[in-house]
Amino acid sequence: MIAAARAIYNRAIADGLIDPTASPAHRVVKPRRLPSIRRALSPQELEQINLAARTSSNDVVLDALLLRLHTETACRRGGALGLQLADLDTENGLVQLTEKGSTLRWQPITLDLATHLDEHARSRGAVAPTDALLRYRNGQAITSRRYDHLWKRIGEQLPWVAAQGVSTHWLRHTTLTWVERHFSYGIARAYAGHTDSTGPATTTYIKADLYAVDREIRLGRAVGARRGGQEGGGLGTFGPGQPAGAADIEEFFKDAARPAIACRAESSCQARDDVASWYSPVEIRP
Repeated sequence: MIAAARAIYNRAIADGLIDPTASPAHRVVKPRRLPSIRRALSPQELEQINLAARTSSNDVVLDALLLRLHTETACRRGGALGLQLADLDTENGLVQLTEKGSTLRWQPITLDLATHLDEHARSRGAVAPTDALLRYRNGQAITSRRYDHLWKRIGEQLPWVAAQGVSTHWLRHTTLTWVERHFSYGIARAYAGHTDSTGPATTTYIKADLYAVDREIRLGRAVGARRGGQEGGGLGTFGPGQPAGAADIEEFFKDAARPAIACRAESSCQARDDVASWYSPVEIRP
């Protein structure tokens, strides 16, 4: 409110309507911003959210894709809504995100997710490069209302989700926390798309680009694939600077929200009556 009032008076000052010292809004001290209550979700919480979304959805393929997309990329809601067919690179496992301030960046994703996003879009009518990637069954592009309904349904099944106000942005916190714990602060900043924002001076020397992010994340997955039998503690069990368990790296990205692997074609998915049976709870991985 104070910031809005100051903006109005700044306009008046710029137009010469009032003296700079006459602005009452600039004499009011802005209250301290309270710390955000958002945090990284535990593996158990993430599993509960994925299961609740799948068993309550009228379009389980779409909701599973949404959850997995945000879990893998840590993208913002606006970035996902703005995705077009041309933003998907299925060969190299990349997705181009347009987010706050019209910033543009490529983010690495698993080839599995890239393939299912492409199948999803094309099976629902996407043809032109500028066609929306995420779509309803009728072919229309999804809007922010899909997210609102998704979290409302999840909150009805999981009271703690509604009580704490869990939203899509919590998935961003979850993934970025995991990346920072297992790789480095520089990789996490790049993964979040924060590399061009003002920050501590140290970030000047640890800036990571797309190639560094892609190399580190894919290397971690490769290690997990080779050593999948090792024990791992899951998301958030390692402190800063500690190496990730091989199983941690592989499992987190492997099936974060498994989007319709059991039904490759959209037609085969629609033929199922019990949507909850498409995804077995044991297949969920945090």
